[in-house]
Amino acid sequence: MNYLAHAALAQSSVHSLVGNLLGDFCKGVELSTLPEAVLAGLANHRAVDRYTDHHPLVQQAKRQFSAQRRRFAAVTLDVLFDHFLILHWQSFYAEPFVKAKERLYSKLAQAEPLMPPAMQLTMQRVRQQDWLSAYQQLPSLARALDHIAARIRFENQFAGIMEEIYPRYNDLEQIFLEFYPQLLRHTALLALEA
Repeated sequence: MNYLAHAALAQSSVHSLVGNLLGDFCKGVELSTLPEAVLAGLANHRAVDRYTDHHPLVQQAKRQFSAQRRRFAAVTLDVLFDHFLILHWQSFYAEPFVKAKERLYSKLAQAEPLMPPAMQLTMQRVRQQDWLSAYQQLPSLARALDHIAARIRFENQFAGIMEEIYPRYNDLEQIFLEFYPQLLRHTALLALEA
């Protein structure tokens, strides 16, 4: 799952939010210095990633991509699932997405002092460039995925992956709609931040 899903699965505190987003920014961070609530959020992030990576529906979704792009399927699905979460937000959460996004951006700004520098920089970009609004539209989503592809330091065929998403879009959306409620239940049962 990507930033939005991890944030949505966090508890209401700023510490939980930081922990649930920290998973992609742990390199060089001395975890033993972090507050317990941040560490609990990080444990939740990692549990969500493990569950997602090994779930049969997600494995099925990964197999929909061509052999030359399959190694990037997990990253692609992370971003695509955020797109589907935005589109279907009201199916899972009572608060309208626009309000939830505003509240999230505000909390991210408050949480900056708790974040390592690389995370601060990325989360500033998320807020200032309104990445979550960009994820709503497929052309913007395609640009985001191509931007990720451009940052990979080895030659790859990740760029242009939207050409594989378009014909499978409805199937991938249905996989998400079946998977996300299971992820919500799994996270609630684990109660790592209780």
